[in-house]
Amino acid sequence: MNQDIENTLKKVHDLFKSGLLSLSVAESCTGGLISHYITSLPGASAFFRAGIVTYSEDAKKNILQVSEEVLNNYGMVSEETAKEMAEQVRIIADSDYSIATTGNLGPDVLEGKDRGLIYIAVSEKGETITKQLNLNGSREENKAEAANAALYLLIELLEEK
Repeated sequence: MNQDIENTLKKVHDLFKSGLLSLSVAESCTGGLISHYITSLPGASAFFRAGIVTYSEDAKKNILQVSEEVLNNYGMVSEETAKEMAEQVRIIADSDYSIATTGNLGPDVLEGKDRGLIYIAVSEKGETITKQLNLNGSREENKAEAANAALYLLIELLEEK
């Protein structure tokens, strides 16, 4: 784990422990990496409720209850899907905050969307923010960068409070 990710994780742990807040994660393109990062530092059990990897469209529909309308109209790689994933995992896990990721790590075009197009979302009750990433690294580099960007977006939302 590189120093940037470790620093981001320490900040997440500090914010959640000091605020007595809870967190859940729904991951697609990051494949559980965010959950892995969070649980890499001791003390995550004080705030981390659940991490769910919903890699397929069926899993997004059946586990997270992402609407067929969103998936049919926008696809799995979309801002709308990331937003619904974040909102649904927050409700399912009964957490204060949640993170979601969905995207195309490549190597091929997926749903007409280029490799490196990733959407992240962070949700709290009443507000969900999203961010689009256009990454150019390898599959593994893009996965790590997306995970770090999602954690950083979470920190930004928390620090606004």
